[in-house]
Amino acid sequence: MIIKNAKLIYLDKIEEGSIKIENGKISKINPEVLEDDVVIDAEGLYLSPGFIDVHIHGAGGRDTMEGSLDAINTIAKSIAEHGTTSFTPTTMTVDRDEVKKAIAAIAEAKSVGTDGANVLGAHMEGPFINGEMIGAQNPKYLAAPSIEAFKYMAGDHEDAVVSVTLAPEVPGAKELIKYLKEKDIVASMGHTKATYSEAMEGIKCGVCHATHLYNAMTPLHHRDPGVVGAIFDSNITTETISDGIHISYPSLRVAYKQKTLDKVLLVSDAMMACSMPEGEYSLGGQKVIVKNGAARLENGALAGSILTLDKAVKNVKDNSSYKLHEIVKMATYNAARHCKVEDRKGKLQEGYDADVILFDEDININRVIIGGKEIFNK
Repeated sequence: MIIKNAKLIYLDKIEEGSIKIENGKISKINPEVLEDDVVIDAEGLYLSPGFIDVHIHGAGGRDTMEGSLDAINTIAKSIAEHGTTSFTPTTMTVDRDEVKKAIAAIAEAKSVGTDGANVLGAHMEGPFINGEMIGAQNPKYLAAPSIEAFKYMAGDHEDAVVSVTLAPEVPGAKELIKYLKEKDIVASMGHTKATYSEAMEGIKCGVCHATHLYNAMTPLHHRDPGVVGAIFDSNITTETISDGIHISYPSLRVAYKQKTLDKVLLVSDAMMACSMPEGEYSLGGQKVIVKNGAARLENGALAGSILTLDKAVKNVKDNSSYKLHEIVKMATYNAARHCKVEDRKGKLQEGYDADVILFDEDININRVIIGGKEIFNK
């Protein structure tokens, strides 16, 4: 298959060109067209690596915490239509046996594949977090951080855990952070009440990422820099929910300027109502009301989002002066690096997986190809 007449989005530029896809890989950039080639004319659309979402709880009416291959598969199909070609299904602070079941289902989906986006592994958000920064997590199931508790929940699938969100100031967290670092699992700080110095101590122990910047963490104050200050004052990566609800656009621009676009990932933090009508849903066993584009618990706390990554890219494009290829990098290559798959995903390069998408100036997704197979065609 050859896709021609496209604007190819590279890490550092956008250029007109074409790609050849063979055996699930990008075999050639700007190939010669042969007589028997199947040719798709992109008619000037953008051709980008597929988006990678490292923080997503659900979509299409299904939730990662259902702990089934069927639920993960539905989520994978639903988000693929919005240009997401890989993701890490994200667990919640719930009963530890439910977390264990969900991680087993994620590991199965990673191993057998889905009918949509690739599963790269699990993101465990909680239960090792601070109850004073609970957000939409369930306080009933908070657990003290320990290697033993983590191993129990990961079960036989520790190698399928990509990242763990925890609060570095909670007793026991430092030991777990060091263990995760040894195992090459991303330790991310989030849902945390840490002071600046506690956050920096966590970074010294191995925290290398921060979950949903600004949300559920101590803010930046000029005499008390908090977790946000530690993120800005270190070289760890972070992520933003760029829906205009979780973070105002001026605060987003400040973060991108401070961290640089190399250090930020665009994530959805979407829950089961993503790509569904507004109404009542649930997250981590708690009732969620989706109204006016926001998902909230009954107490008004934001409960994830209904964002998709195509919309996140569009929101940043419409509310900043960054170039499109710079924004796309935050939704592709930076996330691939986070998941340690940047040697095969996240950019347009010969030999890389043929997870590619076509979209227009308004980031409306036109076609989605995953592993060389067309998954969606508008």
